[in-house]
Amino acid sequence: MYSIETIDLKKIFQGSTSFLRPKKAVTAVDGITLRIEEGELFGLLGPNGAGKTTLLKLLSGITLPTDGSCYILGHNSAIDGTVKSLIGVITGEERSFYWRLTGRDNLKFFATLYNLSPSETDTRITELASLLEIEDVLNKPFREYSTGMKQRLSIVRGLIHNPPVLLIDEPTKSLDPNASHRIRKFIKEQLVIKRNKTVLLTTHHIEEAEEICNRVAIMNKGKIKFQDTMNNIKRSGKNLDEIFSYHTEGH
Repeated sequence: MYSIETIDLKKIFQGSTSFLRPKKAVTAVDGITLRIEEGELFGLLGPNGAGKTTLLKLLSGITLPTDGSCYILGHNSAIDGTVKSLIGVITGEERSFYWRLTGRDNLKFFATLYNLSPSETDTRITELASLLEIEDVLNKPFREYSTGMKQRLSIVRGLIHNPPVLLIDEPTKSLDPNASHRIRKFIKEQLVIKRNKTVLLTTHHIEEAEEICNRVAIMNKGKIKFQDTMNNIKRSGKNLDEIFSYHTEGH
């Protein structure tokens, strides 16, 4: 059994039939098959609009597939509510937090969605805040957080219920190089190596995938164009920038 598996997965967003502003149907995910092992850090590379975020939404059950299947630890994301407890979704989407609440109160709210007891919640917040080094800002309103602190709080939220599988969407977006390096190091060393989490991470930075990922898939226009281990890519003698450029041009 794979931690994450998709089989001929497809998602088509239907177009608008409006006379004034008609829109064509868009195939955001087009027949993708992926198999990701337990404890693997898998990178999904691609430009904006490649379909990476839609794929994560399909895996998390937020969006239903048009065709094909996707599984988390053998559970079908589209029909099995168990998936919710098996995954942690980490994004840089600030609007998903309550800006007037403190970081601590935000985390307590999200913990209730996973049916954590108050004592479990307090323990997890204390442990994770220490791990991410955000203890000093937990009692401040979210609106006062820096971009880096918001991202760290997002990671704590995704880990609050201790899920075995993590879906991480562009974890270093808008962060400076030093903050980006710390986040990447945390994901690889603390989550994957130390805690054996399975991580599917999306990014459009080749260097990010090269630094921490076991394997990568290059995605463009809803399709997987290239998939291999980072070592195999290096041994092939191919330049990552050339591979990425070639496939993101739609060839």
